[in-house]
This record gives sequence, C-alpha cells and structure tokens, in this order.
Amino acid sequence: MRARSYLFTLYMEYLYPENRAWVGDLIRWMQLLRFSEPAVRAAVSRSVKRGWIIPEKEGRRAYYRLSPRVAWQVERVRERLYGYGAPWDGRWRILVYAVPEAKRTVRDRFRNELILLGFGTPAPGVWVSPNASLEAARDLVGFYGLQNYVELFQAERFSATPSAELVEKAFNLKEAQARYQAFLAQPVSQPKTPEEAFARLTHMIHQARKNLFLDPGLPPELTPPGFLGQQAKERFLELRGRLVQQARPLFPSRFAAAD
Repeated sequence: MRARSYLFTLYMEYLYPENRAWVGDLIRWMQLLRFSEPAVRAAVSRSVKRGWIIPEKEGRRAYYRLSPRVAWQVERVRERLYGYGAPWDGRWRILVYAVPEAKRTVRDRFRNELILLGFGTPAPGVWVSPNASLEAARDLVGFYGLQNYVELFQAERFSATPSAELVEKAFNLKEAQARYQAFLAQPVSQPKTPEEAFARLTHMIHQARKNLFLDPGLPPELTPPGFLGQQAKERFLELRGRLVQQARPLFPSRFAAAD
C-alpha cells in the first residue's frame, strides 16, 4: 500500500469539499489504516514537494490543503465514482494527438489523466470514450499546453450495433470483470467499531478508484454479456452509504463523508 495514494483517498472521501486537514488528523486516520507516523509524514512531505498539497499554518498547527490541480482531479474522480451518468447518446468522444518525442514526459502524464477521465485507447495516439466530459478533456489539454497537438471531437457510430472489438481494444474489461467478481463475492459483515467501519470503507473506496482505470463506466449497450459493472456499482454505493454512517463518529461534522 502506498501512503501517498491513500492520502488522496482520504481527501476525496472525508475532506471534500474543504480539501484541508490538520496533520494530526491525517496521522490518526492513516494509523487506522496501519501506516506509521513516519510513513505518513514522509508521504505528506513528498506530496508538498510535488505540489500536490499546500502547507498552511494556523497558530502552532500545520494544515495541508489540496492544490487547485489535485482538487480538480478529486472532482473528476468523484464524478465517476459516485455518479451513475446520463444514458448514452450514441456518440463517441474522440481525442487524437501527435505529441513530439521532446514532450514525452508531458505526453505520458497526459495519457494517465485521460484514463482518469474515462478514455481508453484502441490504437496509438487515439483515445475514445462514450461518456467522458469534453469540458474536462479540454481543461486537461489546456493544463498541459497541448492545444497545438490535439484534436477533440464527437462522432456518431456508423452501425446500430456498437463495435465490441473497439470496446475490447480500448478498455481492459476482462480484468475489471475479475475484480468485480471478487468484490461481489466478499461476505458482508457488520463492523464492530467506527474504526473498523472507517478502515473497510477507505479500503473499499481505494480499490474502486483503481477500477476506474479499467472500466470507464460503460453504458449497458457497450458491455459484454454478463458484465458485472452495474451490479458492482450498486453494491459499492450501498455499502458506502452504510459504512459512512458507522464511521461518522470519527470525524468532525464539517468533514461530512456523505454527499
């Protein structure tokens, strides 16, 4: 488990929309997830150096606020993780780029964030999604300064039957299906304490975040027969609602875990 990645999960679930936390709370919560205080402080320090969080002083207390950039990412993840989305309009969002090798580092970061938005790549330099936000994609292109290398547009599908081959090439639904099967097979038991509920909730959300890189939340008409994405989403939201209530005593009222 990576402490920095779990910090993002804490901010996304428990600190939204304030996006700010006292370091003592971060340490206490992370210790419930079995991270040591030195590991937490090291993760916080590295996050500051990378510009992911911004330190703030209030008297003798040290607080950390998400940078505007990471706060934007939190918004995008929450939209995908907790929203069902509108019915598919039958259009593909298509992004094509030709980024020069001199900008390889920027290109690689851009690619990773395209996946975060729900895009998949069926061919080199081509990214598609049935439901990603075009506005968010434009924001991403602008952030990386790639306006001169990217084309973004929408296209109608040519046939009444969506292309299963396109979906299979663009998205790793086989691995997503295996993860959904494992999740749905897990026994559900009642946590004995708020601390146990918190740990279960956080680990569950953390895993769900990883699944976003495999399954963009495809509309039912684009998924293969028997695909468990919708069923897993419903179970996830149901368990989240239950665990949020059980873990709530651990958090000040202004840090509402529920929407």
